[in-house]
Amino acid sequence: MVLSQWLSRFRIASQTAFSTLRNSSSSSPSPFRIFRTHTSSLAAYSVDSGGARKPPFSFLWPASLVPLSVALISAGSLAAQPQPSLCDHDSNLENHPRIGGKGSTDFVVKGSHKQVPKELLDELKAICQDKMTLDFDERYFHGKPQNSFHKAVNIPDVVVFPRQVSHSTLTFIFPAYILSEEEISRIVKSCNKHKIPIVPYGGATSIEGHTLAPHGGVCVDLSDMKKVKALHVEDMDVIVEPGIGWMELNEYLEPYGLFFPLDPGPGATIGGMCATRCSGSLAARYSFYCLVFLAFRYGTMRDNVINLKVVLANGEVLKTASRARKSAAGYDLTRLMIGSEGTLGIVTEVTLRLQKIPPHSVVAMCNFPTVKDAADVAIAAMLSGIQVSRVELLDEVQVKAVNIANGKNLPELPTLMFEFTGTEAYAHEQTLMVQKIVLEHNGSDFVFAKDPEAKKELWKIEGLIKVSSYSVLCLLGHLSQCWVQVRKEALWACFAMEPKYEAMITDVCVPLSKLGELISKSKEQLDASDLICTVIAHAGDGNFHTVILFDPNVEEQRKEAERLNNIMVNSALSMEGTCTGEHGVGTGKMKYLEKELGIENLKTMKKIKDALDPNNIMNPGKLIPPHVCF
Repeated sequence: MVLSQWLSRFRIASQTAFSTLRNSSSSSPSPFRIFRTHTSSLAAYSVDSGGARKPPFSFLWPASLVPLSVALISAGSLAAQPQPSLCDHDSNLENHPRIGGKGSTDFVVKGSHKQVPKELLDELKAICQDKMTLDFDERYFHGKPQNSFHKAVNIPDVVVFPRQVSHSTLTFIFPAYILSEEEISRIVKSCNKHKIPIVPYGGATSIEGHTLAPHGGVCVDLSDMKKVKALHVEDMDVIVEPGIGWMELNEYLEPYGLFFPLDPGPGATIGGMCATRCSGSLAARYSFYCLVFLAFRYGTMRDNVINLKVVLANGEVLKTASRARKSAAGYDLTRLMIGSEGTLGIVTEVTLRLQKIPPHSVVAMCNFPTVKDAADVAIAAMLSGIQVSRVELLDEVQVKAVNIANGKNLPELPTLMFEFTGTEAYAHEQTLMVQKIVLEHNGSDFVFAKDPEAKKELWKIEGLIKVSSYSVLCLLGHLSQCWVQVRKEALWACFAMEPKYEAMITDVCVPLSKLGELISKSKEQLDASDLICTVIAHAGDGNFHTVILFDPNVEEQRKEAERLNNIMVNSALSMEGTCTGEHGVGTGKMKYLEKELGIENLKTMKKIKDALDPNNIMNPGKLIPPHVCF
């Protein structure tokens, strides 16, 4: 027992010692990695420590371990050290909190920057030919997500684009999609051999720093891989490449009377949607039979993906399942990969479950004196058994943003918007039932539309609101072109209030019965703040977002935005909720995971990561907090 305790203490101290040695500078050659200052030269691939330097051996060993440690060092045992680990012992975090670790408040993501060897560059050139670049502007663009306030000290060293090969140049044996997949496999094998990080890149619409490159490395841009490989109309599924956008896919499917029901931000690609396990306004999943109609809500990405093909960290190509709509065969590797945020592999093919476009829809809108009244109606409608296709809640500040952005004159009050789908009679019946509930909960100005032109106007309002928080409504039949136009016109509705500001967007989700309490509690803090804050909720599944506008050049405003975000997240966690309902973890939400999931959960995720990616090359520094060790 005494021996085991002593060995445990030695192991922990050794982790601290090795970590310090690896990050220390030395004037003489050393078996440890030596970090150098990163230069701006495109030709020179140097090393950035990502933190303050310390003199060699500037750490303290427990007294009982000093004799053995000296003997080990003098014997040269340190030369046989294990590969560097990104996990830190908890004691380190007290004085040096890391991005995503407990106590982290910084939003600039630091990281070590390993030299990219010329051999790897030559290998990538041979694989990708002219589809790779070292151009600084291109690398900088790929290193900064479009809609995220998160930043990183490093950017990718090289960006590669798996080739989009014309069918006219191919043989009958090798279709274009096989070449792209094989190309990615070869790229990953080369990076794994040289232990250089890889960051998959799709639509760049994520907002939690998923596509940052804090350790430099190779950015794999999948935007050219956007083929529809196969459509099975009778099976209601489609096989696509990861670079196709959900909006492009729905335009392709519309003539067949089908659509893909998930609706995240405009520009989001299917590969990225798999990576973050996204959802949208149609997420709450349930179904029931009535006399003439089966009402659907469609679930999140995990419910709508049948199988995946994924290039693992060693370059092997994994197919996660068959094309059957359900299966009990083996581990569910499809769901393991969905939501892994590129940390386990690169998605190269997705088989998606499709739905029929509903034959009829009714759109309704109503106002309330408080957001709690609005939330209570949403909950009451769900509990009544009424199958609302979607229900969205927005506060008075969000309505004001819509008015400013689009010249509207809507009542600036908390507002609910509903959609009812099915047969004409069924949708009308459900509308009247919800109208009754609204009137019983202090609602007013209940209006609804059935004809296409009137629905366009109401949905245009909703489109403005949804786009302003990077979530838009799905394409439904003849309204599809209207939706596209709405997104083009209204992407920055919130920024119309403060065009030069950035936005911190929250993504908490709680059990449905807690939504009203959480929104009311959050609104008290938001209204008391000097910052402009808007609220929109997917009220049907307990998920709500706050867009907090702040001046990125004023540190006090950024800290205030972070304070508000922390309040909402911790309030959600206290109600058995989650820090992220649909945006994912990235770098921004890592610090909340231990409180939400527990350390054993995180250790298990870390073991899975180490088993599939022992060299930690797949999107390192994301999803798993840096303090998690085992």
